[in-house]
Order: sequence, then C-alpha cells, then structure tokens
Amino acid sequence: MTVESYVTSADGTRIAYERTGSGPPVVLVGGGLDDGAENAPIAPELAGEFAVVNYARRGRVGSGDTPPYALAREFEDLAALIAMAGGRAHLFGASSGGGLALEAAAAGLPVDRVAVYEVPYFVADEQLRQWREYVLNLRALLADDRRDEALELFMRLAGSSEEDIARARNAPVWPALRTLAPTLAHDAACLGDGHPPPRLAEITRPTLVLTGDNPFFHDAATAIAKTVPDAQRETLAGQGHVADPKALAPSLSRFYNAS
Repeated sequence: MTVESYVTSADGTRIAYERTGSGPPVVLVGGGLDDGAENAPIAPELAGEFAVVNYARRGRVGSGDTPPYALAREFEDLAALIAMAGGRAHLFGASSGGGLALEAAAAGLPVDRVAVYEVPYFVADEQLRQWREYVLNLRALLADDRRDEALELFMRLAGSSEEDIARARNAPVWPALRTLAPTLAHDAACLGDGHPPPRLAEITRPTLVLTGDNPFFHDAATAIAKTVPDAQRETLAGQGHVADPKALAPSLSRFYNAS
C-alpha cells in the first residue's frame, strides 16, 4: 500500500491510510499478513459512490505499533479513522479483518453497515482444538522472534502443503512477510478463542456476511449470521479467499446503499 496520510490513534500511534473517492465513507479492514495491499483493488471499484479509506493496521507498512498490544487499541485505530472520515462509516473486513470489524461493531463504534468476507472462525471441536494449539505455538515462536517458523505455522493452519511453504520461503515476497510476522498475533486476537463470540449478538447495525465457494467458511458464516441480529448471508459464486473486486464490489454497493 502506498502511504498518503496518517491519523493518530488514542495511544499516540500513527496509522497510515489512503483515501479515494467521494460519498459515504467505507473503511477497509485487512486480514492476516495484509499491509493494505490486498484490499487496495477494491477501492477504485467503490470510489465512484463512496469515500474509501484503506489503511495499514498497526504494525504494518507505515503504521506504528506502540506496545503493549491489545485488541482495544485496534478499535481506537478504527475510531480515529472514522472520526477523520466524518464521524460515521461503513466497514468492510476481509478474513481476520472481518473478525476485527465485527468486534469493533459489537464494541459500539460509530458504524453504519458492516460487511465481512470469509471470517475464519471455527465451529467444529477438532478445528477449535487446532486453533488453540496454533495460538499457543505462535506466541512461543514470536516470543523468541522465530519469524520464519511462525509464518510456516500460519501457512500450515491455512492448509498449505510443505511444498507450498518451501516455494514461499524462496519467493521474493518472503522478507516482507517476515516483517509482518509479529502481526499474526494481532490477527489471532481478532479471532479470540476461534469460535464466533456470543457478544456479536450486541451488534445493532445491518451486517452482510459474505463467502466464496470454499465450504470451510460457510459454517462460520452461518454461525455469524445466526448470532448477529440483523444479518444477511450471501455467497459469491466462483470466488476464493481473496475475492475478485469486480465480483465483490456490486454486493457491497447494494448493501451499503440499502435504506
């Protein structure tokens, strides 16, 4: 993501963002190992109708990461961005960024509508056991600054093969991923114990829960939609975990423009 501007969060941390377009504000919330680049292609698709704010979550690219980390600090980052955008905003969160968007809405941030795509919550007992084991191992690896192993651990959780991991380690992008590795703990915090939390029932804003074709995310999306009082479910046919912006944007536009 190309950094253009900054806001200052409540703890003094500078948060980098780009703003494009005009209209009601939409804040894009990135997921694991995303520095804002993954959401960037969505901005021009929405910029004809909305003022789109794409930001680098704390610890990523130009954004600071004042210790100690807490999920509440990420709420404050979003609050600063929403204040800059005019005081209220729609949210779009992808993957674990969707978990952050939902948690922020449940915490009472001034949001209008919330859309999330493929939030990787777990509902099966064995999946939850694996998630909690992952979190414990991740903490240990990051405490020792073993970033390569932390990235490998994350990739295995996401279903990558050993061949995939070997290719990734030899790819030009690996050094950038090593820089982002400590933020894997932030994304783990966004997903909590791995299960959709009961506090999502406190969300009072209309919520759109999107998935692509992968059935893994459908159970979690169904659980979210059952928990959030005013939630809608939609599946985007033919889409993977990183959706084509041209397939995603029409659904977001219809949802944010609904009365």
